[in-house]
Amino acid sequence: MFLSYYGLREQPFGVTPDPRFLYLSPAHREALASMVYGIEAGRGFISLIAPPGMGKTTLLFHLLEKFRSSARTAFLFQTQCNSREFMRFLLAELGYESDDHDFVHMHEEFNKRLLQEARAGNRFIVVIDEAQNLEPSVLETVRLLSDFETPRAKLMQIILAGQPELADKLARPGMMQLRQRVSLMAGLKPLSFEEINKYIHHRLRAVGYEGGSMFTPDALLRVSDFTSGIPRNINNLCFNCLSLGCALQKKVIDAEIVDEVISDLDITQHTSHATPNAPAYGPGAAQIFTEPVAVAAPVEDPAGLPSGSNYDTAHRFGNGRKPQHVLSPAEAKAYMQQIAAQLQGFSRVVSDVAAGRKVPDGNA
Repeated sequence: MFLSYYGLREQPFGVTPDPRFLYLSPAHREALASMVYGIEAGRGFISLIAPPGMGKTTLLFHLLEKFRSSARTAFLFQTQCNSREFMRFLLAELGYESDDHDFVHMHEEFNKRLLQEARAGNRFIVVIDEAQNLEPSVLETVRLLSDFETPRAKLMQIILAGQPELADKLARPGMMQLRQRVSLMAGLKPLSFEEINKYIHHRLRAVGYEGGSMFTPDALLRVSDFTSGIPRNINNLCFNCLSLGCALQKKVIDAEIVDEVISDLDITQHTSHATPNAPAYGPGAAQIFTEPVAVAAPVEDPAGLPSGSNYDTAHRFGNGRKPQHVLSPAEAKAYMQQIAAQLQGFSRVVSDVAAGRKVPDGNA
């Protein structure tokens, strides 16, 4: 484990949504401010939508922590359920366990709990994470929950958090009533290169790191390119970089270490369509698409190639193997056109023979 090697109290790049490690980028700060305002203003429905790995759950935990002393909260993440199961999960979050599966009775019990919290002067906040998985019928149940209100205020604030598929569902014609009740909608953006540097530094400082920059500028560029600024990807990549750095006894993570980790993490090399020995990342990977087409010898020189072409025997496999003739893209195209013309001529000869027609000399 690399903790002692780098002087860290605990894992800085964990996979759990721990609010202690929350880095408030401008987009995260704006989303948090919108949700806080929506709750304090009693707006009813609020939505937080972002791609996976952007830190939605961590931000939601941080939000609930801010209201812990002044609100009753429920956090739901079991979203692959029907309406009856949803109500059971919600009541269980409030500490109400019952074997009664009657939907009407559960609805009445929930209403009673809401009124108790309202009389006690507490806000009631329900956060539904991964809400994109909710069936339309369950979303309709959620909408009906918002009907619990007094003439002066909503009894409950509901935050629907999920991936962009949630926005797709809310945009459907059948979801118009629910969509109209969402008064605030917040989103999150990937981190910029500068924010990635601050994000990594923030998490390292949170666990006691006191040294200088642990990643070189070139290494940070690799991290930025590979992770696309998504916090979950950054965590995974940095964890593996520190593990490899510790194994190599390197206190500073350079581009070479990042490249090796990226190569190990590249899932495409394990798919059924993977190309054996193909570079996974870096300058070598681009050569798969940009180098001239290689045609294995032996072949005859295709006619009509321009003088000074790359078609030669200078490129060899080595170890005594046959030479490899290299064609540029233009030459390869001309060569394939010639082959196609030859195949068409051969096809005409076969047709003439089959029809009993005389084949001209030189075509037999």
